[in-house]
Amino acid sequence: MNYRILGKTNFNVSAVSLGTWQVGGKWGSGFDYKHAEHTLRTAIDHGINFFDTADVYENGASEKALGALANSIKQNIYIATKCGRRLSPHVNDSYTPKVLRGFVEDSLRRMSLDRLDLIQLHCPPSEVYYRPELFEEFDKLKQEGKILNLGVSVEKVEEGLKAIEYENVASVQIIFNIFRQRPQDYFFQRAAQKNVGLIVRVPLASGLLTGMFSSDSVFASDDHRHGNRNGEWFDKGETFSGIPFEQGLQAVQKLKALFPGQSNLAPFALKWILMHPEVSCVIPGASHSEQVQSNLQALTTPDLSQEEMAKIEEIYSMYIKDLVHHLW
Repeated sequence: MNYRILGKTNFNVSAVSLGTWQVGGKWGSGFDYKHAEHTLRTAIDHGINFFDTADVYENGASEKALGALANSIKQNIYIATKCGRRLSPHVNDSYTPKVLRGFVEDSLRRMSLDRLDLIQLHCPPSEVYYRPELFEEFDKLKQEGKILNLGVSVEKVEEGLKAIEYENVASVQIIFNIFRQRPQDYFFQRAAQKNVGLIVRVPLASGLLTGMFSSDSVFASDDHRHGNRNGEWFDKGETFSGIPFEQGLQAVQKLKALFPGQSNLAPFALKWILMHPEVSCVIPGASHSEQVQSNLQALTTPDLSQEEMAKIEEIYSMYIKDLVHHLW
């Protein structure tokens, strides 16, 4: 395993870490704690020490599974959770210091932990980033020993830029992949200057960049890849990176031609992200242990050549850029 420093946290985290949105099984299959434990232990056995979850993942079940594991093993692992998406309506006015404090305390109880390594605002409305009293509340929680660090998970580059103006923001979680390249234009530079860790989510564009989907692929009705393509449930940029599915498939065919004979493009897509030194870690999800091991192949995949990097940029410019670059 390769490890990198996560900004101001000074955590030495696994370059390939794990997102736990579907760790208890595939979307819509229900949460299986034994299945989750097996997947999480596989990750730990292979050197992964950073896990990203949220209080809304399977209604708290993901947090509970991670907390149970953390309290049963000797290895030191880092758990990052998120809060805010439980608010209904999920609007700026619903965010208050008292409510956010309550979310932190709820997560501590679910995971049976004394403090949180990293608590992140979970893609709040843009207006939230202009309310210093909300960020000040996390300083109080830190002083009380309930959290070690504050981070944010953002939808847009502009939100990330605003967030890192707050000195107590130690990390930013952002979508960045071959189909979502805008963050590297300026945001990465500013984050590095502020010593802010970068956690990359949706690295495989909801599986599209694995190269394993086709126009015949079918997703369950409660899978966001079926029901959120136009943003019906949440920001559509979370699903296939906001790209129309068929357009994404065309671009993937060009990527396959760049890496002939490779049935699984995931290691190359993850390697492309890790070629950017500003990235602290990437958090692909896994619904079973085999996917964990597949993601880890990125670490043994040779660095992409300048020619391959240039060709990927060309594919992005030709098939993807006009669809997403100006939106997020």
